[in-house]
Amino acid sequence: SRTALITAFAAIYLIWGSTYLGIRYAIETMPPFAMTALRFLVAGPILLAWVKWQGAPWPTAAQWGRNAVVGVFLLVGGNGLVAWAEQSIPSGLTALIIGISPLFMVLIEWSWPGGKRPTLLTVAGLLLGFVGVAWLVAPWESVTGGGLPLGGVIAILGSCLCWSFGSIFSRQSPQPAPPLVS
Repeated sequence: SRTALITAFAAIYLIWGSTYLGIRYAIETMPPFAMTALRFLVAGPILLAWVKWQGAPWPTAAQWGRNAVVGVFLLVGGNGLVAWAEQSIPSGLTALIIGISPLFMVLIEWSWPGGKRPTLLTVAGLLLGFVGVAWLVAPWESVTGGGLPLGGVIAILGSCLCWSFGSIFSRQSPQPAPPLVS
C-alpha cells in the first residue's frame, strides 16, 4: 500500500540516515573502533538471547566461522572504517559517499563465481548514481578550500567495499539457521 511504502522510506531515511550522525556524536567521546565494538558487543548477545528465546537452534561451529568472516567485513570493515573516517569527514558527506555502495555490490556480485552480469539498465543506473553522488559531494567545491581528506574518503570507500563483500559472502554462504541467529 501507499502508506506502507511511505512508512518504509521514512524508516530508511530516519534510521539509516541518523546512524551516521549518531556515529559522529559517539566518536567525540570514544575511539571509533572501540565505539563500534561496544555497539555490537551489546547488541549481539541481546539479539542472540532473543532468537534463542524464540526457539532458534544454536549456531554450529561452521556457522560461527562463516559469521565471523561476515562480521569482520561488515562490522570491522563496514562500520569501523566509517566511524574512523567520520573523525575527518562530516556525517552528511559520509552518508552521501556511502551512496556508491551499489556500484561495489554489483561489481562484486558480477565477479563472484556464478555471479550475475549487470544489465545495461543496471549499468546506466549505477553510472547515474555515481555521477549524482559525485555532484552532491563535490569535493572540488569544499568550503574549507582544501577538499576532503583523502584518508577519510579512502576509508569510506574501503567501508563500502568491505560491506559489499561481506553482504555477498553472507548470501552465498550456507546458513541453515534463521537469519537473525547469524
